[in-house]
Amino acid sequence: MGFYENRILPIMINKACAGPPILKQREKVVPEAQGRVLEVGMGSGINLPFYDPSRVEFVWGLEPSEGMRKLAGERIAAAPFEVKLLDLPGESIPLDDHSVDTVLLTFTLCTIPDFRTALAQMRRVLKPGGKLLFCEHGEAPDDSVRKWQNRINPIWKKIAGGCNLNRPIPHCLTEAGFAIENLETLYLPNTPRIAAFNYWGRASLA
Repeated sequence: MGFYENRILPIMINKACAGPPILKQREKVVPEAQGRVLEVGMGSGINLPFYDPSRVEFVWGLEPSEGMRKLAGERIAAAPFEVKLLDLPGESIPLDDHSVDTVLLTFTLCTIPDFRTALAQMRRVLKPGGKLLFCEHGEAPDDSVRKWQNRINPIWKKIAGGCNLNRPIPHCLTEAGFAIENLETLYLPNTPRIAAFNYWGRASLA
């Protein structure tokens, strides 16, 4: 990966994913994680302060970007539980079957190129009775917004590290064999409408 992908893009993404509306959404979802956790797309470790240490045994942080892993260093060092970084993409999860109590996805599914394979891997490693916690932006319900998402998406992907504006998150999860137990949605405030529609909730193995 080049200078832009390793040095510039991680800083841009870290800043974009740390705005007050997005942090508020993270705070709703991350504390539910428990046991042995797999966080897919750990990024700069921005979720680490939101975990409940009394509920977490340790966290595997899957993050393919070298630049993001470097940014995560301080937060990982400060975490009150063990964090083990896995420098592989979501399509290649190097864990045993049924070895994870919680899978955490926050603003990640939009960027995984082969998200179907990645979700199949998450399903493979999740224990029966485990849960997948998600907080993702994606396809908007309003025709006018969705039209612009579809128009802008090809350009957006090129400048935003592969981020897709228009993935239908609930459909992606159910298609992969997850049963959504709880789902909430809203347009995030103070956010461009094309990137503002947020889905969050909890799913289990179907």
